[in-house]
Amino acid sequence: MKHVPFLLIYSRIIMGVLIGVLAYFQLNNYPFWIVTLMSLGLITDLFDGIIARKLGVSSDKLRIWDSNVDVFFWLIVIASVFYLNVDFVKDNIIWISLVIVLEIIAYMISFLKFKKTIATHSILAKIWSLSLLIFLIDLTLNENSNLAFIICIVLGLISRIEINLIIIRLNEWATDIPSIFSVPKINKGIAIKKSRFLNS
Repeated sequence: MKHVPFLLIYSRIIMGVLIGVLAYFQLNNYPFWIVTLMSLGLITDLFDGIIARKLGVSSDKLRIWDSNVDVFFWLIVIASVFYLNVDFVKDNIIWISLVIVLEIIAYMISFLKFKKTIATHSILAKIWSLSLLIFLIDLTLNENSNLAFIICIVLGLISRIEINLIIIRLNEWATDIPSIFSVPKINKGIAIKKSRFLNS
């Protein structure tokens, strides 16, 4: 049972690869299967941490793996959906690029400052992941997206800016940081309250 959280994390690697294959070859009923796998990916991301804590096996190693696999999974998902909707991407490339650049900057700052990748798992980042899923489902099924895309971009920019600020203000590398407002307490060694479902 103690291996279940890691199995859930590893499953997202497989699901990501499957999504890439479905998009590239455009296999039968591929929009349905891509949406199904995207949704399952988000569900496993939610429950791997919850199960790890229940089993008492949550660790920095697991959280780092979780974060890195999340990046791998969502990069493939986004690349696959964008591959199927090139015209939409061209029309919105500036906004999409802004979110991507802020993500890259966050990883660069984290590695330069702490020699480790990001594992903040902030509440805003989790909410953004949900909005990203809704946007990608909308785009996959309708080949276009309006309101879902706007919400995704706004939350993406805000959450990426917050993550950058969290990393900049942290004195020492840490995981599971609910928000920028938690950083002062963390720096002082004060225990912070974490959401059971959105954080930690």
